[in-house]
Amino acid sequence: MKRTLLTIAVTSLFFTYSCKNAQVSQPKTTENKTVKSNITDEQLMDKVQQDALKYFWDYAEPNSMLGRERYHEDDIYPDNDKHVITTGGSGFGLATILVGVERGFVPRKEAVKRLTKMMDFLAKADRHKGAWSHWINGETGKTVPFGKKDNGGDLVETAFLTSGILMVREYFKNGNAEEKALAAKCDELWKGIQWNWYTKGGEKVLYWHWSPEYQWEMNFPLEGYNECLITYILAASSPTYSIDAETYYKGWTRNGTYLTDKTKYGLPLYVKHNYAEEYGGPLFWAQYSYIGLDPTGLSDKLVKNYFDVNKNQTLIDYKYCVENPKQWKGYGSNYWGLTAGYTRNQDGSTGYTAHMPTNDNGVITPTAALSSFPYTPKESMDFLRFIYTQKPEFIGSAGPYDATSVNYNNWFTPRYLAIDQGTIAPMIENYRTGFLWKLFMNAPEIQQGLKKLSFQSSKYGIK
Repeated sequence: MKRTLLTIAVTSLFFTYSCKNAQVSQPKTTENKTVKSNITDEQLMDKVQQDALKYFWDYAEPNSMLGRERYHEDDIYPDNDKHVITTGGSGFGLATILVGVERGFVPRKEAVKRLTKMMDFLAKADRHKGAWSHWINGETGKTVPFGKKDNGGDLVETAFLTSGILMVREYFKNGNAEEKALAAKCDELWKGIQWNWYTKGGEKVLYWHWSPEYQWEMNFPLEGYNECLITYILAASSPTYSIDAETYYKGWTRNGTYLTDKTKYGLPLYVKHNYAEEYGGPLFWAQYSYIGLDPTGLSDKLVKNYFDVNKNQTLIDYKYCVENPKQWKGYGSNYWGLTAGYTRNQDGSTGYTAHMPTNDNGVITPTAALSSFPYTPKESMDFLRFIYTQKPEFIGSAGPYDATSVNYNNWFTPRYLAIDQGTIAPMIENYRTGFLWKLFMNAPEIQQGLKKLSFQSSKYGIK
């Protein structure tokens, strides 16, 4: 679903066109949604994690059991794409299901059965030099074009999916026979991805797309800083089709030129956010790569602490919403968070955009604050408590709806996107226990890959 800011305008136009004639209906009922104000913080976190899990457990695409690109409570699908699954969002869904198993929200045995079916589907689905496409037909396993020339491998979406696959492998690899078999399937999928193919014949940079039909015509090099760091980490960690450290430092860091000394609200940004150097980009940039990659005390040759990078980006977003220069009704310390997702078009219909301080239209995306718990626990809890106890109309069958606006008379769209709903339970769990971070960071290949790239983490013994 998500794209960097260079392509977000195209995506926005696509979604605006798709949804312009679909006036959102109100939910069927708000009964039983109100949460008592005396609910504890722990109970609230349990509740939102369980609610977000429903997206991937109760509303999964029924054949593949993977995450649908979108789930609409109003049952309006302008592009007839109810059956389309998203690879990146499905990766976050894998992490969400692991949280569900670990917390006892879903039975372990049933999860193993379902995850096995998901891996079997992915093994038979279309792959492009080992990478999956952005969208896949959940009924057939065939590539669904994201755009005319975006009809092949999508390395970034593949990376988000692979992060989840590796965590599933690590969680079940020492289990019973069925669990070990599941882990083996995950391992085989991981080893089949040809990361180094996506250097376009050995260039010192990774490319986002490759198509059997259009080859490299998309021509989108992965250069920082945005949401794509995990792609380089996985590519360097691959035991079969690895890239070297030079590709990371020449490509991702733009030959070391992506650092900045700029500050906002007195907070250093540390890195140049692509096309968003004043405030930083939408908040998913501090979340997608870090479902498994633990930024706590994590450094490389250029960045001293990735946790500080993410924390400051989040706090800048928070402070912007509290400052509220556009004077939107409702914005404040308990209602904040700008990231990419569904939005309200001027005519009241549902569109799509990358909300951020420089693209602020009065719409708050709940996943922005909820998936920021590791960086802003108090501010995120204030948001969580507010939306559940005071805004029941913003809560649907799978947790907070994707887009909300107090300013526009408590407008919302009764719709969800996998890539947004899928970061909520994992990032809250990483705040609570570090569960997914431990799984991913202790994978042997990840440790070796991080060392190859001169990353250090005292927390995990990486030097």
